[in-house]
Amino acid sequence: MAKIEQEDRLNLAPKKFNMWIFIFTSFMFFAALTSGFIVYAGGSSAHGMNMKLPDAFMYSTAVIILSSITMFMASQAARRLQFAKQRLFLWLTIFLGIAFFAIQLYAWYYLVTKMGVYFSNPNASQSFIYVFTGMHLLHIFAGLLLLANTLWRSYRSIEQVKNLYSMQMSSIFWHFVDIIWIYLYVFLLLNQQ
Repeated sequence: MAKIEQEDRLNLAPKKFNMWIFIFTSFMFFAALTSGFIVYAGGSSAHGMNMKLPDAFMYSTAVIILSSITMFMASQAARRLQFAKQRLFLWLTIFLGIAFFAIQLYAWYYLVTKMGVYFSNPNASQSFIYVFTGMHLLHIFAGLLLLANTLWRSYRSIEQVKNLYSMQMSSIFWHFVDIIWIYLYVFLLLNQQ
C-alpha cells in the first residue's frame, strides 16, 4: 500500500509543477496588464481613471478573502480525514466564489448604468477596469470548475493521496486568484483619481 501511495505521489508531482508554471505565467500576465496601464497613464491626469471605484469591488474583496479562509479550512479538514467538513467548506468556497462573480458583474452593471463607464470609452484608463476584472473573472471561472471537480471527487471513494492532491491543486489556484484580486483591487484604488 505504501508503495502505491509513493508511486501516486511521484505521478502527481509533474502535474503540480505544471500548476506552478501556469500560476507564474498568469501572474506575469496580470503584471503586464498593470504595466500597460501605468505606461498608458504615464502619470498624466488626462490619461488617469478620473473616477471613484464602485463599492461593489470592496464587497467582492471581502467575499474572496472569506472564500480563501473556507478553502483553507477545507484543506485542513481533508488532512485530518474529516470528509464531511471538507465537503462543507468546499461548498462554502464555491458559493462564495459564485457570489464574488455575481458582485463583479453587478459592479460592471453599476459602472455602465450609474457612472456611464463603458468598455469602449474615450478614456482608455477606465476601459482597463473591464480588462483587469474580466481576465480575473476568467480565472475565477476556472477556479470554480477546479473546486467543483475537487468536491465531486471528495464524494467518491478515492485514495487519500489523490484527495489531498486534488485539494492542494484547488487550494493553490484559489489562493492565487485571491491574491491576484487583492493586487488588482489595491492597484485600482491607488489609480482611481
